[in-house]
Amino acid sequence: MPAKLSAYNEKRDFNRTAEPEGEPGEPAERLRFLVQHHLARRDHYDLRLEWDGVLLSWAVPKGPSYNPHDKRLAVHVEDHPLEYRNFEGTIPQGEYGGGTVMLWDEGFWEPLGDVDAGLRDGELKFALDGRRLKGAWVLVRLKPKPGEHGDNWLLIKEKDGHVQAEPGIAGYDTSVRTGRTMDEIASGGDGRLARNPFERADVELAKLVASAPKGDGWLYEVKYDGYRMLAFVEENRARLVSRNGKDYTGHFPAIADELADWSAGRAFVLDGEVAMIDANGRTDFQALQNFLRNPDGPQPAYLVFDLLALDGADLRDRSLLERKEALEQLLEGAPADVRYSSHVRGHGEDSLRAACELRLEGVVGKRADAPYRGVRNGDWIKLKCDHRQEFVVGGYTRSEKNRTGVSSLLLGAYDGGGLCYVGRVGSGLGAAEAHELEEAFEGLQRADAPFENPPKPRPHEQAAWLEPKLVAEVRFAEWTQDGLLRHPSYLGLRADKDPRAVRREEPDEDGPADDDARPSPATAAADGVEPAAARQQAASPQAAASPSAWPSSDPHSPDRLEHPMVTASRKSGLVIDGVTVTNPDKVMFGESGITKEQMVRYYAQVAERMLPYVGGRVLSIVRCPRGVGSACFFKKHPGPGSSGIVTIDVPASDGGTEEYFYLESAAGLVSEAQMDTMEFHVWGSRVDELEHPDTMVFDLDPDKGLDLEQVRRGVRDLKGLLDELSLTSFLKTSGGKGYHVVVPFEPASSWDAFRQFARRMAQVMAEKWPDRYTSNVRLAKRNGKIFIDWMRNGRGATSVAPYSLRARSGAPVSAPLAWDELDTVAPDAIHLEAALARAAAPDPWKGYFDVDQGLG
Repeated sequence: MPAKLSAYNEKRDFNRTAEPEGEPGEPAERLRFLVQHHLARRDHYDLRLEWDGVLLSWAVPKGPSYNPHDKRLAVHVEDHPLEYRNFEGTIPQGEYGGGTVMLWDEGFWEPLGDVDAGLRDGELKFALDGRRLKGAWVLVRLKPKPGEHGDNWLLIKEKDGHVQAEPGIAGYDTSVRTGRTMDEIASGGDGRLARNPFERADVELAKLVASAPKGDGWLYEVKYDGYRMLAFVEENRARLVSRNGKDYTGHFPAIADELADWSAGRAFVLDGEVAMIDANGRTDFQALQNFLRNPDGPQPAYLVFDLLALDGADLRDRSLLERKEALEQLLEGAPADVRYSSHVRGHGEDSLRAACELRLEGVVGKRADAPYRGVRNGDWIKLKCDHRQEFVVGGYTRSEKNRTGVSSLLLGAYDGGGLCYVGRVGSGLGAAEAHELEEAFEGLQRADAPFENPPKPRPHEQAAWLEPKLVAEVRFAEWTQDGLLRHPSYLGLRADKDPRAVRREEPDEDGPADDDARPSPATAAADGVEPAAARQQAASPQAAASPSAWPSSDPHSPDRLEHPMVTASRKSGLVIDGVTVTNPDKVMFGESGITKEQMVRYYAQVAERMLPYVGGRVLSIVRCPRGVGSACFFKKHPGPGSSGIVTIDVPASDGGTEEYFYLESAAGLVSEAQMDTMEFHVWGSRVDELEHPDTMVFDLDPDKGLDLEQVRRGVRDLKGLLDELSLTSFLKTSGGKGYHVVVPFEPASSWDAFRQFARRMAQVMAEKWPDRYTSNVRLAKRNGKIFIDWMRNGRGATSVAPYSLRARSGAPVSAPLAWDELDTVAPDAIHLEAALARAAAPDPWKGYFDVDQGLG
């Protein structure tokens, strides 16, 4: 037990009281103080000053007074732990100090002299900078009278500009943290302040689409041009985290301080964009870049559009409308630079047109009834006024005229497992930008190109290659037929983006479906706005961040917009393999009427066959909370609600780790199905041999219009090549258009060698039969051919597991086949019922785990 806090700990039973157990804490940059109003056996105030890892404490029966003539008795009591500054609530009767405790004041204090000498000599002078107490004060020790054992002091206000004729504390009868009265605190349970239910979160990402869906089931907001930022606020502290998990608190300290000061002890997690707003009300990315280089001058604003947690409750499973309603209420009275981002309901095309007319970047649409899943699943969409996205910098060029400078950047985007070259950008690279880039390039040089398809050298030009660690934002006119950027212009580096997450953004021409479930006409009328109102809202981020400019969600509208296939459960207490199944009657596959109960039972029944291929392998999963036809999301990290899984920290390319998960038992498989998991995708290695892959998968993906016989010929051609190398292979359906050929290996090779072997196999097929096959992922290269997808064989890539359902109409299964079934079973022919029957029949992959072969 720490000696400084032994008296504190000995007086308390921590099985009964919610007070924090005493351990010294780490000192902050500034010394903190607090005053607690304590209604115990005697009403009094407790003054606590942070010093040397603890809170020095005095009980002041009458409370402090701003009148220097009032010499208030202050009884020196045991030191308290620093965590006690967050305690507000009720100490049970019978416990030491039983009664109600309010956080009456808090702030920072500054010693006016040597603290240790003052404590020793009996005169401690200090200045307070709190919400209620300010100015200079002194504590003076009283000489004990005969027989007295207490350590009594006097608390006296020093003469300065804060002196008052009255004590000056009357009327302050609420908590500075929570705003509660003593009676409200007494009826509110124990005194631990709420903490956020999670410390990290994946951000929801928007899918680029070509057109806005119709209907009032979508909310539209201005698309801001800044840095996406989560704000984790609790215990009067704020932490800003970028979308790729980097701590940006130090980059935007004013916003963090404002959030902390304003929070008043509440806990919440916000999602928004930090941006600079120019004189015309537009967000200016270049101005934000300039601010990060030189933070003097105008400060950025935090434009908040979502609320993930509040007062200890995780809100991510709530609908967007519910979350935004709570957010709007929370942000009432927020600091000027913390702004609510309002919305228009429906009118997506009108909102986009208005945004483009006003030269904004575009709009973001969000499903009104969608939970927050932290993925790019189509629940959020983005419509842009021009072509603009991030690319990975894989190198740069220098002309002969300028050997020391940067002439252009060589850009790429990840496609499958590799980095594909997409073009170069020179426009926008002035002297200042070139100097900044040269500094950023330090330590990233490499001898060879990082691209799968490096550009051909140009005359009179030198190319230098870089590790793909930097991300640049680029505006461009369009994509060429060769998949290159036309007329690109450099906008700046993005330190908040993960290079591995950069993909070529292509709008979904079909876009999300129009509303499946629309509010009643009365509700739509209440929530909708006319196109002119949409244009007015899009006028500027300032308008978007003003509650008066956008209509708030109608409090009389339904709490959730349920999918019509989601029906109420008629059963209660259904248990399958020890797992309680909720909503067992929910329809997961609409056309076939397959319910959640049937899906969970399927995985329970195929577990014996499926687990050898799934168990002990890092997983990515596809969840469909409202069934096929509604939004599904891809998940690779564990999160709230996951059960029956095992987590594992996997080394990442940046030297850190990422948390993934895997299964070990049938119960885990069933538990995931109960959480609406339809698809299971696995790494090509086991967790006990993470860096040595053992499963190679080739996916034969035919171009539109190719008939099934051409696909089957492709499977036979691939098997023939593998047979020539004396490699045993196995066949399964994909549940879609093609087949998968699976080759087991001993876990001996590196990921790089494994991936290069798979790539070379695909290239050999394309070279041997160039009119039939391609190894190039680009759709333009796939015209009339079958793409031999070899990219599933890189570290971190996944392939759908044997016996996994597919989140497609009819409940197809990726099912193992015997080789003699190739000509009789189509890739999408085996559905749930048939797969169950096959799992009870002889195994078509018998001997799979007995194969002993290597790359050679």
